[in-house]
Amino acid sequence: MRAIVTVIGKDDIGILAKVSSVCSEYKANVIEVTQSVLQDMFAMIMLVDISKLNIPFAELSDKMSELGKELGLSITAMHEDVFNCMHHI
Repeated sequence: MRAIVTVIGKDDIGILAKVSSVCSEYKANVIEVTQSVLQDMFAMIMLVDISKLNIPFAELSDKMSELGKELGLSITAMHEDVFNCMHHI
């Protein structure tokens, strides 16, 4: 099982480290990351393996949202099944 984590907002030092720390704390393994900084705006997409997650996925999603609020960013975690359904034609 995998999830997609997206981060968007004003660039700052340590965003990747803080998001990946939350993943590590709950045993979500970061598989792939792409990030970009456009002027002062930060955008990142992470593909995360959640097969060994030690909390319910909804709780991880809430933790990411809380982190986003603390950092002034939009951080979302979406289960891969939901992501695939949303983008299926």
